[in-house]
Amino acid sequence: MTKDFDGLYAELAAKLAAEDPASGTVRAVREGVHAAGKKVVEEAAESWMAAEHEGKERAAEEISQLLYRIQVLMLARGLTLHDVYTHL
Repeated sequence: MTKDFDGLYAELAAKLAAEDPASGTVRAVREGVHAAGKKVVEEAAESWMAAEHEGKERAAEEISQLLYRIQVLMLARGLTLHDVYTHL
């Protein structure tokens, strides 16, 4: 199944609204901005390294994880897509 940035955000926001305690996304958001930010930095470094030293498929995989972690950070901070798109 292919997702886009907006679709992923809607999916993650719905998981958060459902407050499913088994959801890794719910747990990640509840850990807060600091923990979410650390994961963004980690995934950004892994994305860079994959793009620099590995193939396109591996780079795409790492970048997809970075996009997920960015959205977790957005949700932890209470930001919407509109809040971010305003600055593009």
